[in-house]
Amino acid sequence: MNRFVLGTAATAFLAGTLLSAVAPAQEREARGREIAEAACAPCHSIAKQGTSPVAAAPAFRTLGQKYPVEDLEEALAEGILVGHPAMPQVRMSPEDVGAFLAWLKTIQVAK
Repeated sequence: MNRFVLGTAATAFLAGTLLSAVAPAQEREARGREIAEAACAPCHSIAKQGTSPVAAAPAFRTLGQKYPVEDLEEALAEGILVGHPAMPQVRMSPEDVGAFLAWLKTIQVAK
C-alpha cells in the first residue's frame, strides 16, 4: 500500500474512534439531564439561566462555585439526605451518578 492510502485509512480510523467516543458522552449527559429534570427541576434551576422554582433551592449551574461538583459523587451514590424535610431522598445507580455529574459539569458557570 502506498503512504496516501495508509494515511487516509489511519485518518478515517481516528475520526471514527473520536466520533464514537462523542456519542456515548452525549448520551450520558442526556441521561444526566433526564435525571435532573425528573428529580431536581421541581425545586432547582437546572438550566444555564433562570431562577429556581423554589427560591431557597440553589441553581445547579452555580454549585461548582462552592466546591468541585465531583464532591457530590459519594452523596449521590448513597442517596442524598439533607436537613430539610421538603427535599426527597434521591437514589441513583453508579451509572446514573456518573451521568448526572457529567451533565452537571456541562452547565457550570464561572464566578
